[in-house]
Amino acid sequence: MTVAEESLKLHFEKRGKLEVVPRVSVENSKDLSLAYTPGVATPCLEIQKNPELSFELTRRWNTVAVITDGTAVLGLGDIGPEAGMPVMEGKCVLFKAFGDVDAFPLCIKSKDVDEIVNTISLISGSFGGINLEDIAAPRCFEIERKLKERCDIPIFHDDQHGTAVVVTAAMLNALKVVGKNIEEAKLVVNGAGAAGISIAKMLIKAGAKHLLLCDRNGILYEGYEGINPAQLEMAKITNPENKSGLLADAMKGADAFVGVSAPHCVTPEMVKSMAKDCILFPMANPTPEIMPDEAKAAGAKVIGTGRSDYPNQINNVLVFPGIFRGALDARAKDITDDMKMAAAKAIASLVTDEELSPEYIIPKAFDPRVGKAVAEAVKNAVKR
Repeated sequence: MTVAEESLKLHFEKRGKLEVVPRVSVENSKDLSLAYTPGVATPCLEIQKNPELSFELTRRWNTVAVITDGTAVLGLGDIGPEAGMPVMEGKCVLFKAFGDVDAFPLCIKSKDVDEIVNTISLISGSFGGINLEDIAAPRCFEIERKLKERCDIPIFHDDQHGTAVVVTAAMLNALKVVGKNIEEAKLVVNGAGAAGISIAKMLIKAGAKHLLLCDRNGILYEGYEGINPAQLEMAKITNPENKSGLLADAMKGADAFVGVSAPHCVTPEMVKSMAKDCILFPMANPTPEIMPDEAKAAGAKVIGTGRSDYPNQINNVLVFPGIFRGALDARAKDITDDMKMAAAKAIASLVTDEELSPEYIIPKAFDPRVGKAVAEAVKNAVKR
């Protein structure tokens, strides 16, 4: 069977990838009186007096909601909230496996920003954090911003920030391999949606000064017609020379390319036009912007993709479990840029200078050190 057929068979067999398992036994009347009535009234009243005790007296301290509206699911597009449920369940499994975080999938049947924000805000008292997932841009930016204003727990849109953290980690190490520094390197990010915008912002925070952000029509610049407010903001902080042109123009002389866009939009000729020892991260899934063997043949020195069947898989699973583990343990009320940068540097640091090579710039998805290292770095960033 193909992977798709095997996966469908698994989902039919399991009828869901999650279940609820009690942490206390209920085998006799004493157990019942402690876990439920009458004894449970006492912790309820303690929380009434001090709602912060909900983090001490319930599982809230370790609980995250994984929430989608089904509008941008796993490269499949707007397939609806119910159809997004298998992905949300899968994400919850990864939270538990890689960060020991209890996560619950919630799919909201609305595309209205305020309805979604209000729904999440109203249920936020049940959770220690909110992981937004597969919500289309530009609405995702507004939803996240409004939730941060209304909620006192971490709000994290993984398609934006998880991707940005792992790309930054990979880029820092890739630049080491080719002997270039981020302040001088010319970088191109293709795809000006949620992921691309967040990646660009993170690379700028890491020190990038020469970065071009492109959408399907070319380089974003001030005066570019038809862009949304989030893209307009990026046009003002990228492209210092206010260049215009197509993706091919942006890539001429570039040291690195990051793609979160569309299959086969990069040609070998574009790669050949880049600087010597260039870096390519074609991350469109399942089919990248250019296949790794084509990129290598055209002169790329370091190549990373979102796929597991090539070296240097740049995968969000290295990020979100550890970030939430650290944020929950530190009782953080937000996930800040400093916490994200700490996570990126922690991931990058797990590849030693001796191990670093064109085929190994980032830890493997199953490296057991990653979640703990990210969590510790995030906790320390909260304390600062």
